Amino acid sequence: MAAPRIRPQTLEEQIIYGTIVGSWALWLVGGLYVASPVIGWLLLAIAVARMLGLRADAAPAKGIPLGVLVWVAGMLVLLVALIVGHLEFDLGAAKTLKSFMGWIKGWALLAVFVCVGATMRIRPAVLYRASCVLGAQTLLLTPIFVLAALLQLPRILYVSPLLAIGGPGPEFFNVELYGVEPTTGQPRWRFFAPWAPAAGIIASMSYIFALYERDWRWKAIGLLSALVVCVLSQTRMALVAVPAITIAILVLSNLSRSWPFAGAAIVCLLALPFLESIMNLIDDLQSAFLGARASSSRVRATLQSIAVHRWGSEAPVWGHGIVERGSHLVEYMPIGSHHTWNGLLFVKGIVGFAALALPLAWSSVEMLIKAQCDRVARAALAMLMLLGLFSFGENLEILIYLVWPGMVLVGIATRRRLMNPFRRRL
Repeated sequence: MAAPRIRPQTLEEQIIYGTIVGSWALWLVGGLYVASPVIGWLLLAIAVARMLGLRADAAPAKGIPLGVLVWVAGMLVLLVALIVGHLEFDLGAAKTLKSFMGWIKGWALLAVFVCVGATMRIRPAVLYRASCVLGAQTLLLTPIFVLAALLQLPRILYVSPLLAIGGPGPEFFNVELYGVEPTTGQPRWRFFAPWAPAAGIIASMSYIFALYERDWRWKAIGLLSALVVCVLSQTRMALVAVPAITIAILVLSNLSRSWPFAGAAIVCLLALPFLESIMNLIDDLQSAFLGARASSSRVRATLQSIAVHRWGSEAPVWGHGIVERGSHLVEYMPIGSHHTWNGLLFVKGIVGFAALALPLAWSSVEMLIKAQCDRVARAALAMLMLLGLFSFGENLEILIYLVWPGMVLVGIATRRRLMNPFRRRL
């Protein structure tokens, strides 16, 4: 029997489905970084136009959920922190304008896509299927990338002229077949992400979407593609996130039942005699995790230490306004990068830290409650857990242009009503 076809039914579904499925085409022209802010603000404009009665192609949203307003408020506070930080350090109008444009293409999109998901007619199945179709394309292209590395073909084919529009760096516009790990000299693939660990977060998001795909054929393709990207990108966080989120969602979405608590009690009792051995095993695993790429771990740890020290001693409330280039000690990596929370402290202070932490916590609690009887909320909770895990190794602001479908899913789940957890619904 052929797999049921998921047809986009609304304008917003057509835009979202087409953008996800067309990711490789956008990568080929260097347009991925440009596409997400364009479609995000475009969809938001359409939603606002419907609310104001300026468009009659669909019924306007009946209201904006409180969870969406929390995200909007948080991202606006980040904008305030940005402006105050620039004023306190007298960074000038040019840098302030540049940072404001970065906010439009970065943090603001978190609220934009949550709002889009909550106020527009978008079915979760469209996101799941589009991600699996993209996964099929990735599986077809992967042998080409692997063969290119084996034959030692040129790594970077060209840099897209869209680089002239502006962005964090040329790696966002490179058309690259494979990369090379500097410490080992071995190939490492980043697919259509700016760097290999970013490919890991895409793969983890695709894994979540594939888990909730209804058709087993597309599910298998999506899961296989996600695991292939996790392995070839050699992203340690993704290799941890995939099994961790799978187990966590199974447990957290069944808190209205007794078996998670009974199971936890049994596991604790059985593990108690082996506590010392378990602690030693955890230490060994942590050492192996950090030692798998020791130089990278050292640079990240030093960056985090510098960022936290300078935040506390120089700009604890509003931050420094912008990242600063590091010294040779951290291989000239920007201070405030490679860690969302330490980066927020350094750039936007405790105000910016709270502006992201509170919406993320709010949505996580909301999805946890809804997940007891709502399948979509479970997927959204998994997405929020994924963002939480990767926030300790990546700067989410930079990668929003890749994970925006996950925020649309969070918005969709936000608009769904809370049900009695003792009347479970698949």
